[in-house]
Amino acid sequence: MKLTPNAAIVLEKRYLSKNEKGEVVETVEDLFRRVAQAVSQADKIYNKKADLKKTENTFYELLSSLSFLPNSPTLMNAGRKQGQLSACFVLPIGDSIGSIFETLRYTALIQKSGGGTGFNFSKIRPEKSPVSQVGGEASGPLSFIKMFDAVTDTIKQGGTRRGANMAILNITHPDILEFIHAKEKKGTFLNFNFSVAVTDQFMKWVDMGSDYSLIHPVTGEKVATLNAKKVFEEIIQAAWKTGDPGLVFIDRINEFNPTPQLGAIESTNPCGEQPLLPFESCNLGSINLNSVLDDKKKDLDWEKLQNITHEAVHFLDNIIDVNSYPLPEIEKITKANRKIGLGVMGLADILYRLKIPYNSEKALALSEKTISFIQTHAVEASESLAQERGTFPNYVGSLIEKKYKGRKLRHATLITIAPTGTISLIAGCSSGIEPIYAKSFVKNVLEGEKLPQKYDEDVVTALEIEPEWHVKMQAVFQKYCDNGVSKTVNLAHSATEEDVACTYKLAYKLRCKGITIYRDQSRDEQVLQAELYCPECGASFKHEEGCVTCPQCGYEKCFV
Repeated sequence: MKLTPNAAIVLEKRYLSKNEKGEVVETVEDLFRRVAQAVSQADKIYNKKADLKKTENTFYELLSSLSFLPNSPTLMNAGRKQGQLSACFVLPIGDSIGSIFETLRYTALIQKSGGGTGFNFSKIRPEKSPVSQVGGEASGPLSFIKMFDAVTDTIKQGGTRRGANMAILNITHPDILEFIHAKEKKGTFLNFNFSVAVTDQFMKWVDMGSDYSLIHPVTGEKVATLNAKKVFEEIIQAAWKTGDPGLVFIDRINEFNPTPQLGAIESTNPCGEQPLLPFESCNLGSINLNSVLDDKKKDLDWEKLQNITHEAVHFLDNIIDVNSYPLPEIEKITKANRKIGLGVMGLADILYRLKIPYNSEKALALSEKTISFIQTHAVEASESLAQERGTFPNYVGSLIEKKYKGRKLRHATLITIAPTGTISLIAGCSSGIEPIYAKSFVKNVLEGEKLPQKYDEDVVTALEIEPEWHVKMQAVFQKYCDNGVSKTVNLAHSATEEDVACTYKLAYKLRCKGITIYRDQSRDEQVLQAELYCPECGASFKHEEGCVTCPQCGYEKCFV
């Protein structure tokens, strides 16, 4: 097993078992064996004579070859007492104090186990609304988001994983303007991503410059009127300043809601790629595209990719059954829909190895061929498992039943493009479908740990790529994802508000389910920090635009 120095650091800090003294007592091989053995146990539920050792060895090879890795909670908790293996959760929030604090308790349980949580706060009455029982005034959604943020900050998920949340507010909520600008104050809501849920109708109003009504979520009354174009401009202005809020195209999400008979989807997981119903969870895993690239043939090994896809679907299906759920409500709906999210990582690496620019039609074509191939074989794998184990219980009346014209599948969803922020470090590849961030950059993980990464001079980087190519790539993958796509449109510091506006509009036009941008250095702290790389001595130092001198050897060069 070839691990990079960064992988070794991350595994030791976050994943390998430790004794009471904090000493590592598990090897990387032990970790993958632990996970493979635990996940293989689901086979005996459906076949008492199943060869569990054979399945365990198949899964071990899948993981130890770094061809596929599941989401972090599976690597951390499988085969351990904790036993909670899913990364993505959505919880409901009502308008009562009882509902809000009950959800807060659920959030603490989930985040303690390594999961991330998403919420739609739109049912909470706006600030200064009367509260009849006590004769006072409501404090509004933002006050409660602060409370959830503080709890996440306290938990810190056992020190092994950043606390992560998604806060969504509907565009018609009376507190929408306060929500849009909430993260402009430094140091606030650090454990939350913010997104505005916008409808198709709102986007039409933006184009027409029309006014629209704000609706009280409890009474249903119209309480105010705003101009859609001006509100959209405020969203753009705030995103330009801080990266938040993103947009969630909620009608697009519900157009592909696989189980509409159960109700509408209102929220997503923290990074936006997993739309879920209330109390629903999902486990994710990603194929390392580096592992299937044949450098000699300058093409993917399609047969190998097919085999990995089938094995990965089997692995993810098993997780649903061996998982230890934090709440009975979560277990019930998760097992009823059996959503999984298989994705990819290492896209930028294979494009680089094939000398294909990320911002090119050729890159889009290869990406489409790859994800459509994975989607086709994931469906085949799901259909095969359904023959052995049965369909997901909510199959009848689902979108899946109609879409596949009676073909019976095991899962309500199959494909998700996750950010793979940490598992890509373990695999030693680029994250998700993102381009290489910079020629030289550091990734900030946990407290004070900076992991350096460097690439050759001739690689195109995220900050050099025109925004429309970011969106086009996201749209290509979204076409074959029944869930969503985690993709950040990374913009140079010099990008304008008009660049952000065009990016958001293009994402809607190309039928993405959501969109997020981040303008470099628009926050004091950021996970990825670009650095300059001195071509003379190899030293790296903080990125700044303009002419600079290398602090180590004195080499002078103008960088942009």
